[in-house]
Amino acid sequence: MIHSTLAPHRLALRPVALAVALLAVAGTGLAQAQAVAPAAAAEASLPAVTVSASGLQLGANDMTTPVTVLEGDELVRRREATLGETLNSEPGITSSHFGAGASRPIIRGMDGPRVRVLSDGAELHDASTISPDHAVASEPMLATQIEVLRGPSALVYGNGAVGGVVNVLDGKVPTAIPQKGYEGSAELRANTGAREGAGAFSLTGGAGNLAVHVEGVARDAGDYRVGKGWAPEGEATRKVPGSFNRTDTGSVGLSWVGEQGYLGAAYTRQTAKYGLPGHNHSFEGCGVNGNRLDCPAPTGPAEVHDPADVPVVDLRSERFDVRGELRNPFAGFSALRLRAGVTDYVHDEVEDGAISTTFKNKAYDTRVELQHEPIAGFKGVVGLQTSQRKFSAEGEEAYVEPTVTRKVGLFMLEEYRLGDWRFEGALRHDRQTAEAQTTGIERSHNGTSASLGAVWRFTPGYQVGTSFTRASRAPSAEELYARGLHMATSTYERGNADLRSETSQNIDVSLKKTSGDTTFGVSVFHNKINNYIYGRTLDALDGLQLLQYSQADATFTGIEGQVRQALTRNLGLTLFGDTVRAKLDGGGNLPRIPATRAGLRLDANWAAWEGQVEWVQVARQSRVAEFETATPGYGMLNLGAAYNGKLANGSPWQLYVKGNNLTDRLAYAHTSFIKTAAPLMGRSVTVGVKVAF
Repeated sequence: MIHSTLAPHRLALRPVALAVALLAVAGTGLAQAQAVAPAAAAEASLPAVTVSASGLQLGANDMTTPVTVLEGDELVRRREATLGETLNSEPGITSSHFGAGASRPIIRGMDGPRVRVLSDGAELHDASTISPDHAVASEPMLATQIEVLRGPSALVYGNGAVGGVVNVLDGKVPTAIPQKGYEGSAELRANTGAREGAGAFSLTGGAGNLAVHVEGVARDAGDYRVGKGWAPEGEATRKVPGSFNRTDTGSVGLSWVGEQGYLGAAYTRQTAKYGLPGHNHSFEGCGVNGNRLDCPAPTGPAEVHDPADVPVVDLRSERFDVRGELRNPFAGFSALRLRAGVTDYVHDEVEDGAISTTFKNKAYDTRVELQHEPIAGFKGVVGLQTSQRKFSAEGEEAYVEPTVTRKVGLFMLEEYRLGDWRFEGALRHDRQTAEAQTTGIERSHNGTSASLGAVWRFTPGYQVGTSFTRASRAPSAEELYARGLHMATSTYERGNADLRSETSQNIDVSLKKTSGDTTFGVSVFHNKINNYIYGRTLDALDGLQLLQYSQADATFTGIEGQVRQALTRNLGLTLFGDTVRAKLDGGGNLPRIPATRAGLRLDANWAAWEGQVEWVQVARQSRVAEFETATPGYGMLNLGAAYNGKLANGSPWQLYVKGNNLTDRLAYAHTSFIKTAAPLMGRSVTVGVKVAF
């Protein structure tokens, strides 16, 4: 089957042109060259919001389901080299952990295409949803805020995001003119566990109606050390071969800022080189015979490979973003928002100095939202989202044939407030077409999703929230068309072109106390998914698994939360934890489900000092799928401290230090495909300094 690619490109970009035209024509503050002083432009900018990805700029306490927001000093303390590790300690969130270079968030036991990663509301188009050894093209050191929406609150960003949404906010497209004409920050940090050095800077300047922003990060980390007692293949070293990570990211953006909003664009380029631990050369030449693995018998002496000679990912990602917002564009509407992007992603997997496999992902995405004024007490937003992804893999591990995936979605979100109650409803319809370019097979899926929720502040400082969501997720191109050896995960993957859409029915209930000496937030959820798509292992041979994408009804049930007790004005004690039970309705467990966790944290602050010490206990995970091994539990001691000061000109600065796994415990991540080849990092100390100006 042959299709022209020109028409889809035009289809994907047509809403961009329409939205830009609306922004330019309807917004007289943008279309006319007014003389706006920097201070006035700053005052006219939108007020800060707690949850940008909520759809209606809600605060965390207005959400019907739990939301995690990392910002300010807390974000600086939690930040790691990857997005997954940055969020890994938050209740309900773990990570896929594939060495040091690739780690994607897992929310409530769901990962891959069920967790959507956004850049200020626009989907990131890398290759991380395809395989856990592919990095997320997002730089935590450049993030100004990270939001995690769980379950149904993510509906407006795609019916496939049944696990949740991670929205990474940044400043690469300026939204206001700095009051003093410029503002920025600089940060340096070093880590002992991987001998890492990293530096970041951000600078925004502007005058009149124009603002420009530049930012960048450079990171150089070697192979990291694991906890005591790990010695693979009789080696004395405790370093994971190939766990290095070298990353460079840079961005430049330009915006026109007026009294009614802004319109801007940014270009971002990221390069990275990181190793793929656990790569097994002995699987070369393996295939399948029916539902059994078939590996050729050795005909001579086995080829000896140096364990340190691991494949290297050489990644290059270029993205062009367009963002805009126009307040009061025309009668009856309070805001028009635009998010659009073009991504050109490629990474080579290099073995023995030669490129073995090349992955490419060229994508276009557009999102247009219109927020209307209250109608009979209802306030809401309607929108259109389109995207196209052209993916290909060429070389030894091209286990997925070239595919083109096109998506179109229409959505609406409405809220109604009545006294101490807030009600919310969302509706979305999506159509996806996934075409295999080599075989010409094409599959189309339609899905309608809906959610209803409510928050009740039944007494001052207390609130309860509940929501019900019915969502549909179409299978990804990889789940449909994969077929071949994937040595990074030690699997032979087979897709199924006859897969149907998943249908999930999720109930979420949360209880919060937001004021007083005792505060807490706890949430329970029950998610029943019909036709759940997962990689079922049919056979295993010497560590290689035959993974068949299959469907079966499944149920996810869990609880997550934390409670903090203020001991004095300067001391507080927090208990936190999470657990999720994921099983097939017909019997059996789903693979790589996070283990139960619980932790205790003591935090303190005095004058310009702040600090915390915590113990995190992870239980043994023995509820495993077929051919999966149990993972022992572990405990980790972490410590952090920071000093906040000001320069002579009043600019704030912070010196911080944190120690992770101070007892040097050997620990394995059950969610990882390579848990025994790349355990978690051992004792490490990070020291950093950040200055804002």
